[in-house]
Amino acid sequence: MYFPSEEERRYLSRGLLPEARRQGIEESLRGWNWDRPPLRPVYEAPLGVHEIADKYCASSRAVYLQRVRRTRARPTLALVEGRLLHQVVARLITEAKRLVYVHGAACLPWLERLRLQPHPSLEDVALTEEEKARLRERMDLLRAYEARRLVERVEDALARQPYAGPDALVAVALPVSVEVRLSGWYLGLSKHLAVDAISFAEMVVYDAKFGPREEFHRLATTGYALVLESLYEVPVDIGCVVYGDFRNGQVVIERDYHIVGNELRQWFLEEREERMRLVAEELDPGLPRECPLTCPYLRECRPAGSVAPGALGRSLAANLAVLGEPAVPREA
Repeated sequence: MYFPSEEERRYLSRGLLPEARRQGIEESLRGWNWDRPPLRPVYEAPLGVHEIADKYCASSRAVYLQRVRRTRARPTLALVEGRLLHQVVARLITEAKRLVYVHGAACLPWLERLRLQPHPSLEDVALTEEEKARLRERMDLLRAYEARRLVERVEDALARQPYAGPDALVAVALPVSVEVRLSGWYLGLSKHLAVDAISFAEMVVYDAKFGPREEFHRLATTGYALVLESLYEVPVDIGCVVYGDFRNGQVVIERDYHIVGNELRQWFLEEREERMRLVAEELDPGLPRECPLTCPYLRECRPAGSVAPGALGRSLAANLAVLGEPAVPREA
């Protein structure tokens, strides 16, 4: 999922990167200026990047419930499916690298067995048997797709450089790091952040999604770009949201490469301050007009019978319920 096509690679090198340099980034919005405004946080309430970037809850009440009231989220099908599909990809890439390091240039027969790698267990997953069956099918499709891609990339690298050592082979064929752990402490964020993938060669931050595209998804790549700049003091100007879907029995991948520009950086910092304020001052923001039916806090915010059946919202048209008057008043 995280390896660009030849066309995308050309677009990055000849289009997006030069455009990012032409536009320029305000120095005050670079992550390495974490010790001064606007990067220096006003409040002390460490949050994860996705807690700031997730705007499915328009009023940010989900953050209040999780961080202030310590309400336990109810696992939904969308959340469980997304987590397990992420695991499938991360495990395959990690195992592919391990096999290259162990077997070197003779790794191809071993890599072919990746298509048989066991899936994450569904034993303790709170899903129906029908939902589990659909999830297994999707994991099968994703594993087959990603395993083929990994074999092809290593095979192509070996065809061009048959004497490459294991480390060089990994660097050329599999140049991404998955589930990278970062500390966002300099920016007032959690010390235990996890990025889906990073290409350190091109300094591109990847975030994978299994669902409809939303504009605010770019906030996550922006947050991780700022964290990387704060830690390594090198520019991170490109992000990519990878969308995975399943249609007609096959995997469909779309990659949204974008410049992590001034507007996105300012947007992320504004969201950070607002959500940190809610937590630090323990403010209940009340309910939004629309709530996604996939929200893990929907039952907490709207007990049974309060969601208008069949009603659809505007911003997430396929999965929103239009709600009545908030049960909890908005605080000043």
